Amino acid sequence: MSHDGVGPRAVLRSVAFLTAGALAASALAACSADDEQKSEPVAAQDIAPAARTLVADGGTLRWAVDAVPETLNSFQADAGAATTRIAGAVLPSLFRLDAHGRPQRDPDFLQSAEVVSTEPKQVVVYRLNQQAVWSDGREIGADDFAAQWRALAGKDNAYWTARNAGYDRIEKVERGANNLEVKVTFAKPYADWRSLFSPLYPKDVTGTPDSFNDSARRGLKVTAGPFSLAKVDQKGGEVTLARNPRWWGRPAKLSQIVFVAVPLDQRAAALADGKVDMAEVEPEEAERITLAARDKGSKPLQGPSAAPSDATAAPGPEQQQSLRGFVIRKSLEPAYTQLALNGSRGPLADERVRRAVARALDRAELAGLVLKPLGLPAVPVGSHLALAGQDAYQDNSGSLGKQDTAQAQALLTEAGWVPGGPVKAEPKKKEGAAGSEAHKAGPGEGTGTDGAYIVGQDNKPPAQHDPRDHANKPADEQAGRHIDGELQQEHRRRPGGAPGAYAPKGTAAPGGAASGVLAKDGKALQLRFVLPSGPGSKALRTVGDRIARMLQKVGIRTEITTVPDDSYFKDHIASGDYDLALYSWPATAFPATDARPIFAKPVPAADGSLSVEQNYTRVGTDQVDQLFDQAITTLDEDEERDLVRKADARIWATAASIPLYQRPQLTATRTTLANAGSWGFETPVYEDMGYLKKGAKPSPSPSS
Repeated sequence: MSHDGVGPRAVLRSVAFLTAGALAASALAACSADDEQKSEPVAAQDIAPAARTLVADGGTLRWAVDAVPETLNSFQADAGAATTRIAGAVLPSLFRLDAHGRPQRDPDFLQSAEVVSTEPKQVVVYRLNQQAVWSDGREIGADDFAAQWRALAGKDNAYWTARNAGYDRIEKVERGANNLEVKVTFAKPYADWRSLFSPLYPKDVTGTPDSFNDSARRGLKVTAGPFSLAKVDQKGGEVTLARNPRWWGRPAKLSQIVFVAVPLDQRAAALADGKVDMAEVEPEEAERITLAARDKGSKPLQGPSAAPSDATAAPGPEQQQSLRGFVIRKSLEPAYTQLALNGSRGPLADERVRRAVARALDRAELAGLVLKPLGLPAVPVGSHLALAGQDAYQDNSGSLGKQDTAQAQALLTEAGWVPGGPVKAEPKKKEGAAGSEAHKAGPGEGTGTDGAYIVGQDNKPPAQHDPRDHANKPADEQAGRHIDGELQQEHRRRPGGAPGAYAPKGTAAPGGAASGVLAKDGKALQLRFVLPSGPGSKALRTVGDRIARMLQKVGIRTEITTVPDDSYFKDHIASGDYDLALYSWPATAFPATDARPIFAKPVPAADGSLSVEQNYTRVGTDQVDQLFDQAITTLDEDEERDLVRKADARIWATAASIPLYQRPQLTATRTTLANAGSWGFETPVYEDMGYLKKGAKPSPSPSS
């Protein structure tokens, strides 16, 4: 998922859960008619929409990605964001997401899809577009659906699949009146049936374990989309897609799309050198591009008076000139950054302490740190399970309460943490206790060990930070689902490479501390804040430091420990070796399916350990599990939405995951590129992307 992101469908285990308090019930009772009003996305997509008649025929789009994908099979554990991008262009997706993140039937593949029966069992009938064919000329049909179901049902361990949600509820897949009619019968009702068979692979890939596990990793011989796979060049770092001559829908405007592997910190240079035409970029690089475009009258990224920060290297004259041909498309990614609290150990095992942490936070201020400098709406996220604009969205943060220092301190007192209590001397930690690769503190680098500094150990004034600290560019998702999408699941850059929030050399610990150390049973109240130390982490560094200051105001000391990107997620978050952490989850159109593993109550595994699925806070409740179970089995869409909202209110009440802000999405594109950029929730329409004809300008809305 992103530098600071992980994706639903990861697997690792640990312990601890607490039952939500009465706050959730009171909040639910307080829902008003206003809550039923549909919300709008906080920020609109920014893709330079243009009618197809204004887009030239031909041309190549060179699109920056993090890396050439390890696999082209979206259902394998090491699939990433690039896998999803490629699949979206070359394979069928029966349902696509619209600008509100809602699944919509794709008429190029589906004539219709509907639940035709619920008793005695749920039956869905798909009627396929009779023109839909694979690139080898074979009709897309029931055999492809049946092969994909068998591969993903979870009954045959020979298939190396990262997920089987939904497919495991299917009883059988049959041919209907003809091969273009597919009848799917479910053994158990499944509300999110629209999530299935997208993407759809040909039976050549899913028909046998060998073909599923190996043949689709480096190539796809058979495809069906506006583009086909032309070449995968692992050594050269490129994947080339070519216009599909057998495509029956609106012909693709571009002749080729080339995905080019470019590291985040090299993308501005790659754009200036003409190596790529479109790239998601870090805020610092977005600033460079905006400054270069300012001479042409573009609106500066941070307002008219903005100037480059010290960390923003001014481009040379030639690069400056080249960057004038680009523009920054700004929106919000369908993902949110959260503060995670590990409830399996230490002070945070007490729900009152977790609530105190939550009540100490000014979420609006934290959102503003990241989003205001970018000119994006600084609105705190109010749900764990949906984002503003989606049908299931409802601000349930009231289940926990707003920022309140007095209430936070009262909760700590109630939990037995009192100022001025006796504190036993802690044994000195061995060097490298945060992991063999943990950052080691140097002279003047804070007061802690193991690459840490302790917030609250001195009375120095707060450090000053550049107000233009920005959020990170979204990274690859973990395998199992796209965040970028996003919920996928290898511990690569998105799950394991979240850039961190840490104190740079010489940063003073925040002042304004309570007069006495909070203590209980001879131990000081101190939480270990583990964050990654990779590049591109200015925003999270700023957010993490500000969180530490907020906690210090209520008497909670924070030890900030930084660790390398490649060990952050696997060795710390997934293993439970942290108290506080910042990472992201993507929003999904199917929260009843995709979000359940993130918030499921830990249960004993067969080997005697505790299975936490993706619940890395180790906090869950029977109530939340029951609400998810009910939501996934109802076929009433309104009822499913209401159950998801109730589950979210109870998740808030556990105070183990505190959503902060929706992540910014910054995409640099050529000024002449239309129907491409920052899509927000919507699935890209690959056949409409292209370069404007000479003299043409984008229209208010795309049209066919």
